[in-house]
Amino acid sequence: MTAASSRERPPRLDDFPYRHADNIRFADLDPNQHVNNTAHAIYFETARVSLIRDPARGLMPPGTSWVLVRLDIDFRAELHWPGRIEIGLGVTRLGRTSVTFAQGVFSAEGVCAASAVATTVLVDRTSRKPTPLPKAVIDDLSWLLLPAAQ
Repeated sequence: MTAASSRERPPRLDDFPYRHADNIRFADLDPNQHVNNTAHAIYFETARVSLIRDPARGLMPPGTSWVLVRLDIDFRAELHWPGRIEIGLGVTRLGRTSVTFAQGVFSAEGVCAASAVATTVLVDRTSRKPTPLPKAVIDDLSWLLLPAAQ
C-alpha cells in the first residue's frame, strides 16, 4: 500500500499482518472533543515500537537504533473517548537501510480513522549514520510484507 493507494480506498484491518491494541486516552482529545491529529502519530509510533523493540523478534541489532524519517498521515474519520483502537501494520518496502510501513488506526467498530506510510532507517548508534539491514532483520520482517510489496 502506498500513500496514493491509501487514498483510493480506506484500508481494512484485515489488510495488515501485525496488530496492536490500545486505548483512546482522555488526554488524546482536542477542544473539539475528538482525537487530536498528533495522537494519531503517537498511535502509529506505539505500534511500530511494540513490533521493533519486542526482544523476541530480533529487530534491534546490537549497536543500532531506528529513526523515523517520514510519516505521511491521511485522516479519515473521527475517534472519540472513551474507546479502544487497533493499529494495523505491514511492510511495503525493504530498502538497503530502511523499512517502509503501511499502517492504519481502526475504531472498535472497524472504521479506519487514519492511515499512514512511515519510513524508518536503521542507524549506527555511535556514528548516527544509516547502516544496512542485516539479513536476519530482513528475514524477520518478511512475514509483514504486504501483497503489493512482494
